Amino acid sequence: MPTSRTGRPPVRRAGRPPAGVPRDNPVRRLYLRARKAWDRPLTAYYLILGGSLLITVLGLVMVYSASQITALQLSLPGSYFFRKQFLAALIGGVLLFAASRMPVKLHRALAYPILAGAVFMMVLVQVPGIGLSVNGNQNWISLGGSFQIQPSEFGKLALVLWGADLLARKQDKRLLTQWKHMLVPLVPAAFMLLGLIMLGGDMGTAIILTAILFGLLWLAGAPTRLFVGVLSVALAIGFLLIRTSPNRMSRLACIGATEPGPHDTCWQAVHGIYALASGGLFGSGLGASVEKWGQLPEAHTDFIFAITGEELGLAGTLSVLALFAALGYAGIRVAGRTEDPFVRYAAGGVTTWITAQAVINIGAVLGLLPIAGVPLPLFSYGGSALLPTMFAIGLLIAFAREDPAARAALAMRQPRFGRKRDAVRESARAAGPRRWNTMRRRASAARSSGER
Repeated sequence: MPTSRTGRPPVRRAGRPPAGVPRDNPVRRLYLRARKAWDRPLTAYYLILGGSLLITVLGLVMVYSASQITALQLSLPGSYFFRKQFLAALIGGVLLFAASRMPVKLHRALAYPILAGAVFMMVLVQVPGIGLSVNGNQNWISLGGSFQIQPSEFGKLALVLWGADLLARKQDKRLLTQWKHMLVPLVPAAFMLLGLIMLGGDMGTAIILTAILFGLLWLAGAPTRLFVGVLSVALAIGFLLIRTSPNRMSRLACIGATEPGPHDTCWQAVHGIYALASGGLFGSGLGASVEKWGQLPEAHTDFIFAITGEELGLAGTLSVLALFAALGYAGIRVAGRTEDPFVRYAAGGVTTWITAQAVINIGAVLGLLPIAGVPLPLFSYGGSALLPTMFAIGLLIAFAREDPAARAALAMRQPRFGRKRDAVRESARAAGPRRWNTMRRRASAARSSGER
């Protein structure tokens, strides 16, 4: 063995890695660490809980900022709308906590009572002397004083729970391979709710309900022919409803408008763009909006996203979009990783509801879609929309907690009295390897080539 001049063996130096072998890149290490954290069992749980709370709190701040001028114009205290929204958020928080702690069996048991209650209230809306008309829509019931309720908002929750329970029971009996069992009675019941909503003229809520229906059919694995057929019928009905209403036709004509047009038909759409354009990168400052001084109608409800862009700028609007994107991803993750068909359908229905409503609202503010008159979920003013939405968020939290790996991780973080961590680990190991599902139901029997 060769030696050095000192008589000691030479020290071997680490050679360079051969060509083609990637070096230890810090960016790659950061990516792998973030991916590992993203794949943890509690990721969906924290995204749903944290994202929904952040959206609600930021919405309360923006409702207070956007509604002050409107309240003063109505000779009301400046904090009038904020106090009502804060009260609704407190009640919604109780509903969220209750829903997150309910077992899945109780959620399924509530499906039929909630559906019956929603249908009963929507029928009451059409009774003279009980139903109220707001902005041309007969969709409200007075609760006394300044408090009102919109039953159609609870119809979304009813369709999600009842539809998920119905499809889950049919899947357990292996009936979803037949198209008649997939459509009946889900589609007739959904059309009944849509008819009651359209009697009051609320096209926006009807669109959201239609999106929930198609989300449930897609999750149930509806054949392409069946899916396209139901979609064609819905589009034909929607086209007729739009063509027969001058108000809806004028809203459709305001897509991409840059001028108010004759008789100021596009006033709201254009001033929403003005608010976003004047916000810049970081906005004019909280409370410093100009458009809320009587220029932009419904600044604290349907167009609160425009005021957010004006006061908080591009940074604020992108933050809101990121929170909704995280909430949507978490809902898809919960629906895709569960073995329970009811959880899959309900989580997918809630995610479709919140995501579709957010896209329709933000798209209308950006001038990319017609103004549908739907609020931004968890963000806009309106207790009738906030309460069922927070209950639906509680559903997602409960479903995220039901995952075996998430349940074991939560038990590890907060072990109950007298329970050792070793016992929790043993219970997690006993659960066995996890099985992964896709969102769409895997049909047990092979379909014929003509069904897809």
